[in-house]
Formats: sequence, structure tokens, C-alpha cells
Amino acid sequence: MQPVKRKNFSEQECPIARALDVVGDWWSILIVREAMTGVHRFNEFQARLGLAKNILADRLKRLVAHEVLRVVPAADGSAYNEYRMTQKGWDLFYVLVALRQWSDKWIDGACDATLELVDLENREPVKPLELHASDGRLITIADVTIQSKKKTQARAS
Repeated sequence: MQPVKRKNFSEQECPIARALDVVGDWWSILIVREAMTGVHRFNEFQARLGLAKNILADRLKRLVAHEVLRVVPAADGSAYNEYRMTQKGWDLFYVLVALRQWSDKWIDGACDATLELVDLENREPVKPLELHASDGRLITIADVTIQSKKKTQARAS
């Protein structure tokens, strides 16, 4: 049986496909989730996620290559390296929140999880993510369309 070759979306025009090329498999998303919650070492990721070491090594390598994570010397001064979030990685926070909120709404039993996302200031659960127009109006898919970006044309001198 031949292994399934991973499709490469890095040259696709669609920004969603290009994003999936970086973090489009479940292990990568779960690694990012763990890194956001303070997991930094290979063995910690392996223990928390229970995935094979070769798969973990591959996903970490890809996330570092795409600058979602960076490798740094261990904070305790040991010979180990740690994986730390980059700003590019932290910007996936909204994606993870959206996935969680979608799951809470649509997956039976998902909202029964013992953990919830809580605002540190008022200790209340966060509200669902919303999409707003440039003027602040709340919008849905019925209020948007996809079109080509307007490009500034260079003037001939």
C-alpha cells in the first residue's frame, strides 16, 4: 500500500488553501493549542498529545519552517531546546477560538468540556466571535461577497 502523498497548497491563489498548507492537519493545530497553553518541550507535546515521535518531529519542523513556532534554548539552562510561539503563531488564537466556539455549538457534548475560555478581567466566559464591517456593523455571510482586490496600477512616465 502506497502512502498518501500530501497535497501542496502553497501556490494556490486561495488564502484559505495557503493557510491550510501551513496548519491544515489536526496535529499541527493541536500542537499550536498546546504551545499556547505553555507546553514547550518535545517530550511534553508527545505526552500531552500521544502522537508518534516521528509525526511530532515532522509537524514541529513544519511549524518552525513556517515561523509559527521558533526553537530557543531551554529556559532552565539545560541542553534541551524549547518551542515558543511567534507572533504569527499567536495570531492563530482567533482560529482556535472560532473552532472551539463552532464545536460548542454544533458537536454533541463538546460544550460539556470542563474547560472554558474566560476573560481575565471580569472572570466571565468570552462572547462568540463576530465579524464586523469597517463601519462597525455586525455582518454575516449574507452581507459579504468575494471579489478581486483592487490593485494600484503603476503610471507610465
